[in-house]
Amino acid sequence: MTGPPRDTQRALFYEAESAVHNLFAAPGPTVEIAGAHLTLPPEARFGSVESARRYVTQVLSRDSVRRRFPRATIDVEVRSRRGHRSAHYESPTDPAVAPTIALPEMADGRWALRELVVLHELAHHLMEPGHPAHGARFASTLIELVTDVLGPEAGFVYRVILTDSGIAVR
Repeated sequence: MTGPPRDTQRALFYEAESAVHNLFAAPGPTVEIAGAHLTLPPEARFGSVESARRYVTQVLSRDSVRRRFPRATIDVEVRSRRGHRSAHYESPTDPAVAPTIALPEMADGRWALRELVVLHELAHHLMEPGHPAHGARFASTLIELVTDVLGPEAGFVYRVILTDSGIAVR
């Protein structure tokens, strides 16, 4: 029996995504990337896991998301997670159990209550199973989702930073 495909891009992916998060946290709305001056959209910050849960429901109900991602019709639970170092997506092996996004809510974990983190975890859900967790298919899914929800400038930032970092994108 074989397990899930090896996630060889994980560390590199998180490093590149940290650069994206830093751009969105920059003091002004305008950034320069790949020679282009872009005005980034504001990124939502959530006050609680409950507000992140409502956001996930809204994203999954968007017609454009449902057309692009067949798995958007599958509901996702969002719950509080112990610890503060990571957020994660749980894909159940039992079809009767709902997939779950777990977000730290304690003071040290509030970094995860931001739109880009929630979209990252949601991209895990929307990606078809059987691919590495942070592989080329995931990178493409995240870029498409960010582009759809936040706009083409945000998607462009992800595409440039991920590819410049050596991340394979399908």
